[in-house]
Amino acid sequence: MLHPSTTLKFISSEMGFGVFATEFIPKGTITWVQDNFDQVIPKVEYKKMEQAYKSILEYYGFRNNSGDYILCWDNGKYINHSFHSNCLSTAYDFEIAVRDIQIGEELTNDYGYLNIEQSFVPREENSSRKVVYPDDLLKYYPQWDRQIKDAFRYLHQLNQPLAKFFTDEEWTYVIAKSKKHIPIDSIICNYFKEEEND
Repeated sequence: MLHPSTTLKFISSEMGFGVFATEFIPKGTITWVQDNFDQVIPKVEYKKMEQAYKSILEYYGFRNNSGDYILCWDNGKYINHSFHSNCLSTAYDFEIAVRDIQIGEELTNDYGYLNIEQSFVPREENSSRKVVYPDDLLKYYPQWDRQIKDAFRYLHQLNQPLAKFFTDEEWTYVIAKSKKHIPIDSIICNYFKEEEND
C-alpha cells in the first residue's frame, strides 16, 4: 500500500509514469508497506511462466530475500529509480522517507536493493554511480543503513497513515525500534543470493 498523499503522473515517453507527493511527507514517514493485496509470486511459479509474463514481473515487480517476486497492486509499481532516492526499503517489508519530500516531488527508491536480475543504465543524475547492478545491496548497504537509522528515529513521532496495515504486534515492534528499544536490522537482510540451481 502506497502512502495516500501521492498521485500518479506521466513524466515523459522515455520515463513513463512516476509517483508524486500531493502533500508534504516528512522524513521518517512510512511511504509504502507490503499489504495483503500485493501479489507474491514464488520463484518456482515464476520459472514456469511464459517470457511475456516474466518480463512484466521483472519490469513492475521486485524480488524479496527468498527470490519470490512481489507485484504491487496499486501505484507502488510505478515508483522510479534514483541514485539519490528519497525513500529506502527497510528489513520489515516497508519503505521509509529518508528525507523530507516536498509537495510535487517525485517519490523514488534505489533499484540497487530490489534484487534485480539484470544490470541497467538509468537516466543520468550527476551521480558517481552510472549502472544499477544486481549485487548493489552488498556494496551500498552500510550507506543505506545509516540513512534508514537516521530516518527511523522520527517514525514514532509522526502521523503514519499506513500504520493501519500493520498488525498490533508488528506496529509495537516497529515503534520499539523507532524509540531505540530494539536495534534496527540491516537492509542487507533483503538480499537474495542467486544460486546456480535456482
